[in-house]
Amino acid sequence: MDEDYDVIVLGTGLKECILSGVLSVDGLKVLHMDRNAYYGGESTSLNLTQLWKRFKGDDKPPERLGSSKEYNVDMIPKFMMANGGLVRILIHTDVTKYLNFKAVDGSFVYNKGKIYKVPATDVEALKSPLMGLFEKRRARKFFIYVQEYEEDDPKSHEGLDLNKVTAREIISKYGLEDDTIDFIGHALALHINDSYLEEPAMDFVKRIKLYAESLARFQGGSPYIYPLYGLGELPQAFARLSAVYGGTYMLNKPECKVEFDGDGKVIGVTSEGETAKCKKVVCDPSYLHDKVQKVGKVARAICIMNHPIPDTNDSHSCQVILPQKQLGRKSDMYLFCCSYAHNVAPNGQYIAFVSTEAETDNPEVELKPGIDLLGPVDEIFFDTYDRFVPTNNHEADHCFISTSYDATTHFESTVQDVLEMYTKITGKAVDLSVDLSAASATAEQ
Repeated sequence: MDEDYDVIVLGTGLKECILSGVLSVDGLKVLHMDRNAYYGGESTSLNLTQLWKRFKGDDKPPERLGSSKEYNVDMIPKFMMANGGLVRILIHTDVTKYLNFKAVDGSFVYNKGKIYKVPATDVEALKSPLMGLFEKRRARKFFIYVQEYEEDDPKSHEGLDLNKVTAREIISKYGLEDDTIDFIGHALALHINDSYLEEPAMDFVKRIKLYAESLARFQGGSPYIYPLYGLGELPQAFARLSAVYGGTYMLNKPECKVEFDGDGKVIGVTSEGETAKCKKVVCDPSYLHDKVQKVGKVARAICIMNHPIPDTNDSHSCQVILPQKQLGRKSDMYLFCCSYAHNVAPNGQYIAFVSTEAETDNPEVELKPGIDLLGPVDEIFFDTYDRFVPTNNHEADHCFISTSYDATTHFESTVQDVLEMYTKITGKAVDLSVDLSAASATAEQ
């Protein structure tokens, strides 16, 4: 281990694995270590026995739930937008060859106590029971504007400069009602609160376009895809990529201690009495406690059931977003459901997650609106974890720390963090202009 590296990566969570893979492809010499004996860190995937051990100690799971090894329960479950950033990174690095994807059946939104399919195009807007007759027409006009908008074609702008006009101004131009704004902002543009309304509309419009284009890509009922056997496959796929390009992996390395020189700049990492030297360290918040601060916590329920979520057209996999206003909260709530169709549970079994940014110290009560939508549940586990963000000056100490995973059930915020970290580490942007059809070969219909 006594060698010099360009970068040492600590923790094999998804963000760290993506970065070590991409940096290895760039030709940097990378050493990747984890204090755990398994891949994935916070974003690991557990079988049924491991799930029981984590939440119920020495209890054994009941036999009626089927074989433990047929379960792959992701601890940070998130779907991927078919045309989104993560899929682009997978294609850019050719990691798609290690993975098989399958389209997710449904994308839904909660409105006035009921679950509805999210309408994403002008045609779907006209059919949607979410809106009355006149609102449908207004929404249809808005969707046509978004679909036809091209940044480099002024004719499609209708006289609006989206870098100056706010999202609220665009919405008011089309006269959309509050409930419509709610599902467009939160279930289509995937904003996690309402602050986007006062920001330039460009990001808002691009997010809706991304959703609609992703939806069109696999002709499924949603814009999302998910790997067979769950997300546990992802960190390992990036680890393989890193190894192909000369990266070194070491699991089960206790007490990875980051070492600094007199100026506070990183010089290496010590584990078991050996020090590997490096110019930069990339890690999750758990490896550098004194350089992060707590900004919130995520509350979630992990449920095992033997049926799909009611009112989701019997979807074997789906996402339901409960916008904050519908629940009188400050942050959205998310339902995530996956099943034997994605090989994450035995035949006939479903795994559902309910997650949100915690606003109280009582997750059972706080998550009840989401849990009530699931129908009968065989087993339920409650969990909370703290969210950290880095506070260090990476230019001074050369430490690049990822933010903790948020409550969302899609990958867009995760990828944003990875891309920003990559730019800080290398001084350049990842080129994500890829041929998206490259992933279709692996995406099973």
